[in-house]
Amino acid sequence: MATSRSVSSSSDEDFQHILNERKRKRKVSNREAARRSRMRKQKQLDDLMGQVSHLTNESHRILTSINITGQLYLNIEAENSVLRAQMAELSTRLQSLYEIVGFINSSNGVFGYDHHNDYEAGHHHHLQVDGDTLMNINQWSCLSVNHQPIIATDDMIMY
Repeated sequence: MATSRSVSSSSDEDFQHILNERKRKRKVSNREAARRSRMRKQKQLDDLMGQVSHLTNESHRILTSINITGQLYLNIEAENSVLRAQMAELSTRLQSLYEIVGFINSSNGVFGYDHHNDYEAGHHHHLQVDGDTLMNINQWSCLSVNHQPIIATDDMIMY
């Protein structure tokens, strides 16, 4: 009987040894799996941090581009305002010139000469208008005239 106990106890020890070995292997396997899991999580975290950095840089680049574009827009808008004001001023001047030409054409000799006869004879006179004449012309500025293009040459302008 002693042999069966010793066989049985040796068999229990072998069984216990096998169980202990399986526990040890399971612990090692679990530690390795936990290590791989931590490594995967760390890689995911590193990847996400890289994306955050990339997106932050991209966001700064886009904001800078938006600010530059906004400033260019404001500069162009200011320049457009200046050009619109200049255009309005030039349109007003052109309208005044049309009215003066219309007044001159309708006044037949008011300025001391018959400009149609002189022109046909080949004489080119410079039109000189003094302050009183300009005041009279300004009184007629509300007249509606046919708008014909005005072409000025160097010999038409008095300095």
